[in-house]
Amino acid sequence: MMTSAPFPDDWQRALVVAAHPDDIEYGPAAAVAVWTAAGKEVHYLLATRGEAGIAGLTPAEAGPLREDEERRSAAVVGVTEVEFLDHRDGVLVADLPLRRDLAGAVRRHRPDLVVTMHGGDTWTAPEVTPGALNSPDHRALTRSVLDAVADAANEWIFPELTEEPWSGVRYVAVHAVGYPPPHVVDVAVGVEAAVASLTEHRRYLQALSDDPVEEQARRQVDMSTLTEDGGREVGFRLFWG
Repeated sequence: MMTSAPFPDDWQRALVVAAHPDDIEYGPAAAVAVWTAAGKEVHYLLATRGEAGIAGLTPAEAGPLREDEERRSAAVVGVTEVEFLDHRDGVLVADLPLRRDLAGAVRRHRPDLVVTMHGGDTWTAPEVTPGALNSPDHRALTRSVLDAVADAANEWIFPELTEEPWSGVRYVAVHAVGYPPPHVVDVAVGVEAAVASLTEHRRYLQALSDDPVEEQARRQVDMSTLTEDGGREVGFRLFWG
């Protein structure tokens, strides 16, 4: 049986890439809280503003609201730089324009570590049990991030970009679904910050359920961090940059 290894610590600057506001808070935010508390520098990059994510609220209304929620949420876990690429919510495609924009962002932020979200077909490991389909935006983004890291290092790919090529990515980490994940971050000290971070998505969570926002946030963080033995971990699948 595979056992999990500790997440590597030999990096200083991370770029966390997600499709929508709230994606990071449903998964890796507890790890981000641990990293920033340890002095790591973490930036967020969102492909969309999540403008199609609240039923009954027009994209023109929802986009700025969700952007504001994400910035406040990021600040809770020590992240002060949040960038939005302005691709349309709900219709992300793993195409060259998305890869180019992501590669440009990697060159701008110059990270040692790139983190992105689970991009599998379902929310659960398919070899374990059938699961709900993952968002097509998530599936498109994860593949594009993996490709864009290589693109960012190659001066002959997207030569129209003004940013200097960046080959300094040491690791690409994809949030892992299913246990045991290959690499884990012990997030026991980051759980409360993660709950508070997700709670900042108040209007979004209110649209999802009548349950109190704080209860929803704690339940989701428990689902993404609580292990069978009562520990707290966030898992990742790691690739070399």
